[in-house]
Amino acid sequence: MERGPAVGAGPGAGARIRALLGCLVKVLLWVASALLYFGSEQAARLLGSPCLRRLYHAWLAAVVIFGPLLQFHVNPRTIFASHGNFFNIKFVNSAWGWTCTFLGGFVLLVVFLATRRVAVTARHLSRLVVGAAVWRGAGRAFLLIEDLTGSCFEPLPQGLLLHELPDRRSCLAAGHQWRGYTVSSHTFLLTFCCLLMAEEAAVFAKYLAHGLPAGTPLRLIFLLNVLLLGLWNFLLLCTVIYFHQYTHKVVGAAVGTFAWYLTYGSWYHQPWSPGSPGHGLFPHPHSSHKHN
Repeated sequence: MERGPAVGAGPGAGARIRALLGCLVKVLLWVASALLYFGSEQAARLLGSPCLRRLYHAWLAAVVIFGPLLQFHVNPRTIFASHGNFFNIKFVNSAWGWTCTFLGGFVLLVVFLATRRVAVTARHLSRLVVGAAVWRGAGRAFLLIEDLTGSCFEPLPQGLLLHELPDRRSCLAAGHQWRGYTVSSHTFLLTFCCLLMAEEAAVFAKYLAHGLPAGTPLRLIFLLNVLLLGLWNFLLLCTVIYFHQYTHKVVGAAVGTFAWYLTYGSWYHQPWSPGSPGHGLFPHPHSSHKHN
């Protein structure tokens, strides 16, 4: 007996499968788009709240001041307790680079889409140049403090032997260790990046409220900034739990907060500055009408 054609075989079945896959892809894209839209709207509303931003400063202060107490309640052998862990090497050590890359893309899109002016866009992007100068200047200041407060020691089996070598360079050249007051540059940088990103991302709520174009690329880069901000918060908590001495961490965070205050809290509100986030991007509503 001859067998009939297999059920579902032939060109018709292939067309139906392709159509089914096409529909599935469209559904997945629609779901992804809806999640992107919903997530960006909620995150913008959250970060755009002035009350929440004030509480965020208190949160960062609490993390740095009270976070070290958690070292008595966490596993000291976790991956985050190692200086060589993946997150410490790939993210913390390059925190400013990551922040500039993601935040720079967000500021570029928001400002240019709102104004269509290259000069205004460049002015707002110059805040990141100022941030880079703050980071480099603070790093050099921390090294200077360590040089001025340090002494040269030679590690021995019995302990440390103090040497009278005058500076770090000659001490390290002799194969010894230079020990001084070390402000935590990681705590400084993560605190500064957290405050900076929260301030810049808060503009998106007003951007959406004015009905400006907010396509998929802008919403995606915004959510990537939100995720990076969450990662910086987590890594700041890990840093204060596992690394550095207490006062070194507190001083680093205090300097980072002070740097934010000098720039975003003070200077950027002056007319001769790069301008505060959102400055000049949105039309001011008319509070009154002209009368004849």
